[in-house]
Amino acid sequence: MDEKRGFLAVIPARGGSKRLPRKNLLECGGKPLVAWSIEAARESRYIDITLLSSDDKEILAVGEQYGIETLERPHSLADDTSSTFDAVAHAIVQCSKEYEYIVLLQPTSPLRTATHIDAAIEQLHRSGADAIVSVCEMEHSPLWSNTLPDDGSMENFLDESVRHSRSQDLPTYYRLNGAIYICKITRLLEEKSFMIRKNIVAYIMDRRSSVDIDEALDFEFAGLLLQAGTTTV
Repeated sequence: MDEKRGFLAVIPARGGSKRLPRKNLLECGGKPLVAWSIEAARESRYIDITLLSSDDKEILAVGEQYGIETLERPHSLADDTSSTFDAVAHAIVQCSKEYEYIVLLQPTSPLRTATHIDAAIEQLHRSGADAIVSVCEMEHSPLWSNTLPDDGSMENFLDESVRHSRSQDLPTYYRLNGAIYICKITRLLEEKSFMIRKNIVAYIMDRRSSVDIDEALDFEFAGLLLQAGTTTV
């Protein structure tokens, strides 16, 4: 791999959160939630610089404590309607140097490690792709799910093609797990999305390392796993 190619990691961490207030600062596994992503980025063999973007001074102080670059984000880019792309684009513009790749590390994935990040970067280069996004196997097949009418009837809940199928006989489905997004910066800015239309591949992670914290139950589960030290690649 050409190690001269530059990787800029951005950790976007808002101060607000509706479902789990102040979650990026809550202690999870013995340290603030955002610290797990900071450490993973710092321990990566390929990331050149890590930038913590936040509208919250307490969160920025955690970044300074861990010795990474921090960027105060305007409140207009940190409300409930702001997109992750807008925060990342702001960080790219504010960065004093140019990099070829952007690595998005959301702080809600504390079990994603430097080993995962480096494996994703290595796979990106082996594949010749312009972007790679982490996924994990779905807990349950979406073929066994459906919407429900107002009366709760399940008469047409399952398609006939899967009505009598065993779970092990169904196709394997994967979902985005939110842990790692890597993309050439030129492609990201062109399409305004990490999910570019062409030349993008998946990096498959195990479900245990794919915990994405959205609410209190996720937070408690991640804390237990972190304390047990049971992450794998």
